[in-house]
Amino acid sequence: MSRPPLVPAAVALLACPVCEQPLSGTDSGVACPQRHAFDRSRQGHVTLLASGSSVHPGDSAEMVADRADFLAAGHYAGLTAALAGAVLAPGEPGTVLDAGGGTGAHLAGVLDRARGAVGVVLDVSRYAARRAARAHPRAISVVADTWARWPVRSASLDRVLVVFAPRNGAETARVLRPDGRLVVVTPAADHLAELVGPLGLLSVDPTKADRLAASLGPHLRPVAAAAHREELLLDRAAVRTLVGMGPHARHRTPAELSAAVGRLAEPVRVTVAVDVTTHAPG
Repeated sequence: MSRPPLVPAAVALLACPVCEQPLSGTDSGVACPQRHAFDRSRQGHVTLLASGSSVHPGDSAEMVADRADFLAAGHYAGLTAALAGAVLAPGEPGTVLDAGGGTGAHLAGVLDRARGAVGVVLDVSRYAARRAARAHPRAISVVADTWARWPVRSASLDRVLVVFAPRNGAETARVLRPDGRLVVVTPAADHLAELVGPLGLLSVDPTKADRLAASLGPHLRPVAAAAHREELLLDRAAVRTLVGMGPHARHRTPAELSAAVGRLAEPVRVTVAVDVTTHAPG
């Protein structure tokens, strides 16, 4: 299978992780004027990890496969639509970055609505990056450490998205245009509440909203907020996939999880409850 073509407008958003100069496309990948070159993988993503970046591997192949399957089934289509609505509320963007964007599914949903925009997915997991490379024809997938300096040009982005991922307030403020916006999706207290007890899952931290504000200030300020709530009816296989794609998968053995899911009555009613907040620089 051939690699998807590079999108010049998306590549133009990137910066060299070595010298911070702009990157441009080459026959084999991307390079900067200082001749620092970075090859694209067979799957189409490019790795732009700076020296000294985190060696944390990110989501495993199994977690990424579960995420891809669950999102492809459309279970979080309502969440993606709510995200896209918040992204387009101030006006249609031309450039969008999804930080910790995983397989790129949420960014793809946004780009389907913002028809003139190009996008970048940043994620430290190479397994996620492989899938994100084919998420959308107007996006580029980059392996990068979102806790470190991003390989992105300053003041180049109209929107930054963070969906169930850590926030880097300083880097977000640096890469956003003065009129740009950060859109964050975080779980509310009752997100997946029906599964927490029966499956022994991690509960949502009640101080999450305070921690979000602390992680973004003083770099960004809140300008809008909305809640998205819906109920899903899932079979056991879908529940197993849902749990497997998130942090809960790291806290239970596969056998324990399968046994607990097997005791659930079908269909399983599951609440999707998230907060969608928008933030501006300054």
